[in-house]
Amino acid sequence: MSQAPSQPPEITSRVGAILRSTGGNFLEMFDFFLVGIYASDIAKAFFPTVNEVNGLLLTFTTFWLGALMRPVGAIVLGAYIDRIGRRKGLIVTLAIMAMGTVAIAFSPTYSTIGVAAPIIVLIGRLLQGFSAGVELGGVSIYLFEIATPGHKGFYTSFQSASQQVAIFFAAIIGFVLNQSLSATQIADWGWRIPFLIGCMIVPFIFVIRRSLEETPEFLARSHHPTVSEVARTIARDWQVVVGGMLLVVMTTVTFYAITVYTPTYGSSVLHLTPTDSLIVTSCVGLSNLFWLPVMGALSDRIGRLPILLTFTILTIVTAYPALAWLVVEPTFRKMLMVELWLSFLYASYNGAMVVALTEVVPASVRTAGFSLAYSLATALFGGFTPAVSTALIEYTGDKAAPGFWVSFAGVCGLCATLYFYRRGQAAAATLARA
Repeated sequence: MSQAPSQPPEITSRVGAILRSTGGNFLEMFDFFLVGIYASDIAKAFFPTVNEVNGLLLTFTTFWLGALMRPVGAIVLGAYIDRIGRRKGLIVTLAIMAMGTVAIAFSPTYSTIGVAAPIIVLIGRLLQGFSAGVELGGVSIYLFEIATPGHKGFYTSFQSASQQVAIFFAAIIGFVLNQSLSATQIADWGWRIPFLIGCMIVPFIFVIRRSLEETPEFLARSHHPTVSEVARTIARDWQVVVGGMLLVVMTTVTFYAITVYTPTYGSSVLHLTPTDSLIVTSCVGLSNLFWLPVMGALSDRIGRLPILLTFTILTIVTAYPALAWLVVEPTFRKMLMVELWLSFLYASYNGAMVVALTEVVPASVRTAGFSLAYSLATALFGGFTPAVSTALIEYTGDKAAPGFWVSFAGVCGLCATLYFYRRGQAAAATLARA
């Protein structure tokens, strides 16, 4: 009896490298997303106020302060990775991220230790943000550098795809908890269970990340820049960093809107059941997981530019009308349709955007430059999305107001795309080629 042919070793090794490198990405988004699912419960545990909206705003502000640490992590850890290598750097970022997760999972509540409780949670979020500042960039650059010629968009898309697996996993855990525990039990202690699961995942990811091999492209370089050289290069090419930041704004805002903010939006604003919101979020994660590699591969064939232009314009035109249609008579079916549409816009754009950003950043400072652009977008725009959305609804009285914020993100993405396209020479050529 003949045996089925095995996969060629180089294919098997690349698949393994993708899985090992994206493991930390999974953990980061898993922990970040839990804050969105359990925002109301976390607010009651650590930020007790008379006004529920104020409690949510404090929780989301803490979430945003973690995002503010991303640029710091991007500069410090990004320069470190560009100096000592992708493999060692990704192990360091995982260790820092794990400390932040443990701090949040085991922190006593405000009723137990008073003001120290929110401080501990804040420290945990700052550690997570510091690590996350370079995690996305480190993984993206690693995937970009191990990709086969003509498939860099497809390979790099798995950085974002791994986050979608985390979203789906977190939503499923939330669904099981909602079916197993009462609302009071979840508010009292049940919300900690997913964070504890995240803590248990950490040792496994450590083991698989330690087996990562350094990228051949990094090993082939005769000179690895010092921290000061990285800083000087980034300062010299600050226009690329700012343009890259605007390119990423579209990704971070839409992503946080359709994932982290969706559970709160569905239950607190639209008054659908938590189960409905979690099912919608699970479907969004699966939708993202499908479209990201598809559009990454398409960008390898037709170029980055047509995809970036098409989906920024669609976002600008449709984001608010879609939400306005949803809020008239909110139902599970309508929310699912709107979120899947926004998912299509986000994933299609991001499938081309991540590799485009990787291509326009100077090669010698790829990790630091990519991470700084991505982190600034997250800190100043994306990470603020839940708080901005909550505030917009509160002060305008329009439940569809978050659509304005998403459309604004689309404008940023469109401007950045046109900037790189018209910039000429190297930047335009890399954006336009497959």
